[in-house]
Amino acid sequence: MTLEGIIIWLIIGAIAGWLAGVIVKGAGFGLVGNIIIGIVGAFLAGWLLPRLGLTFDLGNVYATQIVYAAIGGVVALIILSLIRRAA
Repeated sequence: MTLEGIIIWLIIGAIAGWLAGVIVKGAGFGLVGNIIIGIVGAFLAGWLLPRLGLTFDLGNVYATQIVYAAIGGVVALIILSLIRRAA
């Protein structure tokens, strides 16, 4: 993976994590945490959505990746919120 690819991953992760934090109010983790949530969300959505038959293409690869990662980030934040409440 090139440096450019890593920077794109980080930017997409940051945007998706921020979106997920906005959607799931009060569950954001700051910039670094949002990047991590966005990247984890991308992996989670990439695994989960095709198994549920919910694949889509927005016509722009980056927009599609951001939406996928945001959906996965929302799922990850909900799971983390449930774990925090249980603890």
